[in-house]
Amino acid sequence: MSELVLDAHWVEQLRRALLRWFDAHKRPTPWRDNPDPYRVWVSEVMLQQTQTATVIPYFERFLARFPTVQALAAAPLEEVLRYWEGLGYYARARNLHKAAQQVAQNGGQLPTTAEQLRKLPGIGAYTASAIASIAYGQPTPVVDGNVTRVLARLLWLKGDLKTTAAQKQLWQLSAQTIDPQRPGDFNQAMMELGSTICTPTQPRCSECPVSHLCAAYQRNQP
Repeated sequence: MSELVLDAHWVEQLRRALLRWFDAHKRPTPWRDNPDPYRVWVSEVMLQQTQTATVIPYFERFLARFPTVQALAAAPLEEVLRYWEGLGYYARARNLHKAAQQVAQNGGQLPTTAEQLRKLPGIGAYTASAIASIAYGQPTPVVDGNVTRVLARLLWLKGDLKTTAAQKQLWQLSAQTIDPQRPGDFNQAMMELGSTICTPTQPRCSECPVSHLCAAYQRNQP
């Protein structure tokens, strides 16, 4: 699958429209109010396989008990799992605890690059890029289910988007679209758009801030 090079003017329009919408409509969350690297990390792990509305009360309770990476590292695993109870997918909590211990042993500072973050247990390409962009302002692209759907509709990408070649192309496209001045906000805006407007079924195209740039909308086939 050959690399698709996006038109620079189209990309600039996308960035402006999406960030303007995000500034006006983003959902308030405790990790957005204070994008500390540790808080962003915990939120991203909790948000794997779990809806935002469900995560918020668990996040607040978890952070009240484990406010720092050092506090999490020092806690017994059994207690960490108890505070995770109800979120499911307990491997996430085990990896979070193990990674916190590694970070604490190395000075207590989370790595600042996506490449370094990926060396920690439970942190894959998406989570590493999300933390690097949101917490550290690095222009690292993200690709998850929401971003995949938004890009596929915007650019009329067809076929199986889960193949290795398709995923590689999606990461390349995400890298081209990300706003270098506000990478964390842009990544969150793409995910927010996919979660609230550009949904899998019955997308709310009339409310979409980038419908005028969307190939699927222009074809009346969202």
